[in-house]
Amino acid sequence: MLIIALLVQLAGLAPVSPIERDCLRQLLTVRRVYVDRLNGGETAEQMRDMIINSLQNSRLFLITENQDRADAVFRGSAEDLVFSEQHSSSEGINAHLNAGTGRSSGRSGAGPYGGVGVGENESMHSTERRHEASASVRLVNKDGDVIWSATEESTGGKYRGASAEVADKITSKLSEDYSKARKMQ
Repeated sequence: MLIIALLVQLAGLAPVSPIERDCLRQLLTVRRVYVDRLNGGETAEQMRDMIINSLQNSRLFLITENQDRADAVFRGSAEDLVFSEQHSSSEGINAHLNAGTGRSSGRSGAGPYGGVGVGENESMHSTERRHEASASVRLVNKDGDVIWSATEESTGGKYRGASAEVADKITSKLSEDYSKARKMQ
């Protein structure tokens, strides 16, 4: 028994609970998936389309637009926000010194006069455009049982949008769990 536990640990396979094992087995029975409308605002529909595209490209399941024909349904919520963050800072140092003399009546001329002024001021203002997306999804079988779920978020990629990154992360996690289920067989 100790040898098996050591081999499992060396192989990087964590022990699987009975409930997780049952969910992974059910995941292997899914062939056709319907992606339901996602909750979460105007951008959720776009996120749904990206999840459909990512799942279709993974070739794990046949994606259907007919919920009645699906073995399981993707449900959840998503949000994709684009906003600006503004940062401002200001620093300054100022010092002034003035001196002088006045004129006396009946005499011509004036006494000494002096003045010193020192100052420095620096201010900075920047606006940064931010793009963040997140999604929380679950795969529900025909009996209404959740057999898989994931929550992913992104702060946006350099070459693609935040929604596309989240959709790919969800599909990647699902692919990993699907592979894990196949290894259990």
